Amino acid sequence: MSWILPHYILYTYIAPFLASLGLARHVDIVLLVFGMSAMFGIWLVGYLVDRWLRLLVLTGLGAFALVSLIFGLGTRSPVFIFAGVAVWGVSFSGAPTLLQTALADATGNDADVAQSMLVTVFNFAFAGSGLIGGVLLESAGAQIFPWVVLVILMMGFLTAWRANAHGFTPGPRR
Repeated sequence: MSWILPHYILYTYIAPFLASLGLARHVDIVLLVFGMSAMFGIWLVGYLVDRWLRLLVLTGLGAFALVSLIFGLGTRSPVFIFAGVAVWGVSFSGAPTLLQTALADATGNDADVAQSMLVTVFNFAFAGSGLIGGVLLESAGAQIFPWVVLVILMMGFLTAWRANAHGFTPGPRR
């Protein structure tokens, strides 16, 4: 939840966020950059997931957190925004594969139950992101999104960091 929720808070409300930076006219380009970088990220994760599962999870969460920090510091440079969106796209796009792989490894014969729970978590994150993002937008404005996203991502990073023994079985996939 702490990887999916922050993504959808920012992604759902990308237009008001970009407007808060004076980049409202560039939503289409930002979404194109995100989509293209996400396609690369999916390929990259597919290529590396068997060997580097934990590192990819930590790198993905950490990179997205760094982008959130840069966005939060108020950069209005289109170059930094587009570069940040590209890093965000690469860092998040493989999340479903990484989470499904970690769940399958950790749960063994109960992987089908764990996978259905992941789908439920995704759905809660979709709904929660709309609700949380809407409340934040109305109460504090779009400038708060990167800071909220950063806090949630750091919780996810710490959880993944601490899950070394049980969540990330070393060696080849079973």
